[in-house]
Amino acid sequence: MTSTITAGIDIGSSAMKTVVVRHGDGAARPAILARQVERLRHRDVKALVDETYDHTLEKAGVRRDEVAYVATTGEGELVSFRTGHFYGMTAHGRGGGELVPEARAVLDIGALHARAMVVDERGRVLRYRMTSQCASGSGQFLESIGRYLGVAAEEIGPLSLEAEKPEKVSSICAVLAETDVINMVSRGIRVKDILKGIHLSMAGRFVKLLEASGAEGTVALTGGLAADIGLAAALREEAARSKASLRFVSRPEAIYAGALGAAIWAHHRLKKLAALGSEAPSP
Repeated sequence: MTSTITAGIDIGSSAMKTVVVRHGDGAARPAILARQVERLRHRDVKALVDETYDHTLEKAGVRRDEVAYVATTGEGELVSFRTGHFYGMTAHGRGGGELVPEARAVLDIGALHARAMVVDERGRVLRYRMTSQCASGSGQFLESIGRYLGVAAEEIGPLSLEAEKPEKVSSICAVLAETDVINMVSRGIRVKDILKGIHLSMAGRFVKLLEASGAEGTVALTGGLAADIGLAAALREEAARSKASLRFVSRPEAIYAGALGAAIWAHHRLKKLAALGSEAPSP
């Protein structure tokens, strides 16, 4: 049975994610051949895109001319060799649904904002709500607070789980929330309690966002903060407190959800073009 290879590239505000996917070969679900994430860190993004894409192809054992479709999402205009582009919410909805097939909602927590999406069984977005970029509920905000507290990003979640008396951040504005944290430090509040308080504050807003979108049941977590075990625990606590019927699930590949969703939609687009007797433009 023939197979098709597509690639997905998700360029966000702080990181670039690339996946190479094989469809077909009799498999019920697409197979991720290789994946890679790179932090942007003020680097030349266009050069980084080419370098990372070639490295991911090398890991997959695939040549450029074997990729039938290169799909982008996020800041896709930075990828000169793209075949086509998909809206970020569309890509994350499909990728989240692929990683957690039972999910009927996706919560994408990125560097600048969070998006709550209700999806169908194919990962198509039916309804959504999102936070504003100034909200203190994003990866960039949490990373900034971590630096101020002298805590590495990978330590934030485990420390939050150790909290005994969490102190919530009162403001939804990132600037005012940072002032809250400074005041907490001056009052001698422990770092672990500050972090848990921030997680609970973020989780409370995210649960409300999901409820406003009409989400119920299993929620797939995607984006950079999907791997934050402290935030996941806070989401479960806040859902229980508000009696929301939400169950949060995160997979190790959650950060790649946007790129994965773009690659899967690319295959869907190829099939539609084939049915119409057209061909995808060459990357």
